[in-house]
Amino acid sequence: MGGWIQKLKQQYWVSFEEREPLTWVVLILTYGAWIILTLSMEQLPSLLVLLFGGSVVCLHGSLQHEAVHGHPSRREGLNTLLVALPLSLWIPYTRYRELHRIHHQADLTDPLHDPESYYFTEKQWSAQAWWQHYLLRFNQTLLGRLSIGPLITISRFWYTESRLIAGGDERVRQQWFAHFVGVGVVLYWISVICGASILSYILLFAYPGLALTLLRSYIEHRPGEDNWRRTAIVEGSWLTQLLFLNNNFHLVHHQHPELPWYRLKKVYERKRDYWLRLNGNFVYPSYWNIARRFGLVPKDNPVLIR
Repeated sequence: MGGWIQKLKQQYWVSFEEREPLTWVVLILTYGAWIILTLSMEQLPSLLVLLFGGSVVCLHGSLQHEAVHGHPSRREGLNTLLVALPLSLWIPYTRYRELHRIHHQADLTDPLHDPESYYFTEKQWSAQAWWQHYLLRFNQTLLGRLSIGPLITISRFWYTESRLIAGGDERVRQQWFAHFVGVGVVLYWISVICGASILSYILLFAYPGLALTLLRSYIEHRPGEDNWRRTAIVEGSWLTQLLFLNNNFHLVHHQHPELPWYRLKKVYERKRDYWLRLNGNFVYPSYWNIARRFGLVPKDNPVLIR
């Protein structure tokens, strides 16, 4: 009897430290807010739903990022169960997990090796039509990234994934099948339980949620001498720190991907001078500062010349 109880404890009990109570609180509040907002989205002003709906979907994406890196538990299956429901609709969590882990091992910004790169080789660029050049250059401005950036991100990702599936990649096919089941659950909740329009959910939750995520990733990486000088710090406000779960301290995250979100800011502030020397002072005080500098001006050339 005692051995059986001990076995159960070893299998299911998680120590207080592993529980990461702050992350659990954010998880519960995020799903609670999503449920309340979706149930009342037809009664609330659209602008209010847009503001909070996009924020909740973005925050859920930040929680998915935490789960990729082993939080809030050390059990990957449990983490997947906690965050895999596709509130954003567009990407399978397990696919994101694979590609993001490749990103952490890649030559950052390299379009041939980094799956999260927004840059192109000269050969890739020359294969694009003139109108695509226009859109991709506009996408290097912050306004472009927030407005058409979600469409570009989704279309490029879906195109690449469809080619993998057409080429017979069974693992990717299974990941997408599971994703479609999750999307069906979300859309059933929206249309049947909440009695709301699926189009309204896309426009008020999913699209602005991805746009906010792209606000975070817009300045995260640039071409540079090495991966550290390619990775930014955005100090931000308490609001963006919460929304992005401190992933705005991106250099710290890349050097210590095992750290939970609530420790990143402390590690940065403890050795701020060290971090800024490491990335060549690639730092911004806020996203408002980034908007003033790059709202209508491309932050750099989308063609990577090395």
